[in-house]
Amino acid sequence: MEEAVQCFCTFSPKKLSKLKPKSKPKPKHGSPRTPKSPLNVTPPPRQKELREVFRRFDSDCDGKISAVELRSYFASIGEYMSYEDAQAIISYLDSDNDGLLDFEDFLRLMEDNEGGRQGEEDLRAAFGIFEMEKGSGRITAKSLQRVLGRLGDQKSYDECVSMIRVFDSDGKGELGYHEFQQMMAA
Repeated sequence: MEEAVQCFCTFSPKKLSKLKPKSKPKPKHGSPRTPKSPLNVTPPPRQKELREVFRRFDSDCDGKISAVELRSYFASIGEYMSYEDAQAIISYLDSDNDGLLDFEDFLRLMEDNEGGRQGEEDLRAAFGIFEMEKGSGRITAKSLQRVLGRLGDQKSYDECVSMIRVFDSDGKGELGYHEFQQMMAA
């Protein structure tokens, strides 16, 4: 489940809105219904994990992510996304033009995102989501518990203390940015 949390946290409205080109790009692998080359297929264990992440976004369990669901997810982690931004992102990724993202659209986004996923900007944005007080530079057990709970992964305070302890190199019971960086790379 920690992989799913990492996956969730790599998204931000700012980052997703960078995906909005003026015109829709042509699919990389032929038509949206053309099978991908075996070299570009997501391995089954990773696909299973991504399906779980997709389910977190798909709050009504209809197999599609709407602009409302996308906004709702970001609101649950304390980020604002306008309806227009959410709709533009969906329009960009929507391969069958139904105004919704299906799992294949989501999978394509995740595959495209894999290369730069741990970029500095993304990691700082993820760190900011977990900070108890914005700008404090510290992730506490309480803030970790709060964010994981919002993501549907309920943990006790003691479990969060244990999770932090693994990467807490300075022994303060909190994670600074560099400790968070090590945790995300592990």
